[in-house]
Amino acid sequence: MVRHLTFVHEPRKLPIVLSPEEVARLLEAAPGVKYKAALSVAYGAGLRVSEVVSLKVSDIDSKRMMLPCGARQGDKDRHAMLSPHLLELLRDWWRIARPQVWLFPGLDPINPMSTRQLNRACHAAAHMAEITKRVTPHTLRHSFATHLLEQNIDIRVIQFCWDTPSSIRPALYTRVATNIIRDVMSPLDRLTRCSLEAPSRPHKPQPSWGGLFWKSRISSVTTDRRGARPTPAM
Repeated sequence: MVRHLTFVHEPRKLPIVLSPEEVARLLEAAPGVKYKAALSVAYGAGLRVSEVVSLKVSDIDSKRMMLPCGARQGDKDRHAMLSPHLLELLRDWWRIARPQVWLFPGLDPINPMSTRQLNRACHAAAHMAEITKRVTPHTLRHSFATHLLEQNIDIRVIQFCWDTPSSIRPALYTRVATNIIRDVMSPLDRLTRCSLEAPSRPHKPQPSWGGLFWKSRISSVTTDRRGARPTPAM
């Protein structure tokens, strides 16, 4: 039976990326402070949905400005960035709710918020912000990597922040980073610029073909003073 199976390669599509203006509208349209903070973590730190809902209050390292979020993924231990604006937003959320263990508790405070609950909040925020794209919390992760690439951040740094084993995935965002494509000079523009910057040379009239022929004959043949038969010049 295996001999008759054929493998069908699924085409690889480009990820959906939001613009910075759309991200700001999405965060402002979040249904509550808790969801705004959770979606801000997904975008500001580039975390997965499972990593966002699994954050604990003790994970916030305000001195080093880091989020140690990878210790619960087997042997993967990593730190995500924690921006000052994101830290202030998380502090505002902590002052309002006073979470004890989980940073984003669910309906039952003993358990963390579920990924399905965060997905529903993201869809509601996209609807309120009038964003027609298919937006999920993972879209904010794609936007995080793309916007870093548009800021001319080295792709190796993005690879570390994005927590991917190879550079294939960060290199994919070069196809959707619009400013990088706009900054590349087209060969046609380069050719036009070179032709405009080249100095103009004065036109030198060329002699006729007949003149060139007789001039070459005269230069190649010499005669002596006695009028003897001309001998070819050596």
